[in-house]
Amino acid sequence: MTKLLVIDPQRSIRNTLKERLEYEGYRVETSEDYAQGMELCRTVPFDLVLCDAALFLEAAGSAAACGSRRQIPVVVLSHDSDVDTVVRCMRAGAVDFITEPVDMNRLLAALRSALERLEGTGADGEEANGVPQAKPARRRGSKVEEIIGNSRQIVHVKRLIEKVAPSEARVLITGANGTGKELVARWLHEKSNRAAGPFIEVNCAAIPSELIESELFGHEKGAFTSAIKQRKGKFEQASGGTLFMDEIGDMSLSAQAKVLRALQENRISRVGSDKDVEVNVRVVAATNKNLQEEIRRGNFREDLYHRLSVIVISVPPLVDRLEDIPLLVEYFVDKICDEYGISRKEVDPSAVEELKKMAWTGNIRELRNVIERLIILSGNSITLGDVKTYALGVI
Repeated sequence: MTKLLVIDPQRSIRNTLKERLEYEGYRVETSEDYAQGMELCRTVPFDLVLCDAALFLEAAGSAAACGSRRQIPVVVLSHDSDVDTVVRCMRAGAVDFITEPVDMNRLLAALRSALERLEGTGADGEEANGVPQAKPARRRGSKVEEIIGNSRQIVHVKRLIEKVAPSEARVLITGANGTGKELVARWLHEKSNRAAGPFIEVNCAAIPSELIESELFGHEKGAFTSAIKQRKGKFEQASGGTLFMDEIGDMSLSAQAKVLRALQENRISRVGSDKDVEVNVRVVAATNKNLQEEIRRGNFREDLYHRLSVIVISVPPLVDRLEDIPLLVEYFVDKICDEYGISRKEVDPSAVEELKKMAWTGNIRELRNVIERLIILSGNSITLGDVKTYALGVI
């Protein structure tokens, strides 16, 4: 289970984040000051730290802060969202910046993005500067996870993937949070002629608007204060493969204009450069927003929408495919028991029927969390009583 450390001087914030993140399936410890948090890092292999901006910047010059931030990703939380504060935190080593009050969707996206970047660093768990490195995240296998389900809606999605994947058409994937939009994008890449190339993901909601252009298009050395070396952006990194732009509806209008140009001309310009770089990527985008409504509100460019939506794949919410829940339950039970290294637990049919009655506002992601909770808290099998007692997270 992914381990998070929350460092914040306000108890109410610490407790709220702990409760919400534990509901999402994370293990969470808290600390009210940075020094105490770093002591915890010496004994607990945390995957990521959430830290108050003032505490983080205050400790940024210390040896402990320097050692820890290079090993364990730090996401900063702050009421102050001005550019200077963002830049100072990023220069001090933060991997992301979240404004308070915290939007949980934004925070969860930032956590996922940071943990996926950690996955590719090859951290080996040794100590550096006396501070334990973050435990490497579970690496993805070469085979993409299966799309589970036989309902009419999910069969339609699978058929669309089969038809669309071999083409070079851009695809817009729509659907609520937790429905599996990323999985659809990965299968579009896996079944395409670009499967041997890279699959690069960028979560547009997880990157501050001030940094999105650098993240997408890269930058030259000296382009801005913290640009100490040249860096390729996501478009260049995805050359020959697929660029998955998640939560595209959260991108600023200025960034949208530059993405539109990149799609029209198949070339980009790094921040701080006057030279164009040709790129060869297939763009797959996803959003949980109604982009037609965002266009009417002036928040999204209509010309970019038409560029992205050559093919639209709508991923259904779990409440529209309740007949898939038995298959999903079996899949998650097998997978989670294997991850935990325990014998597989049987699930009573009455328990499955009870699960089918739930609202599932969090969709597949919520179902997985519930199954993991039931596996941890139940006995040798998962019963109807277990579902009624533990499924809602109220113990």
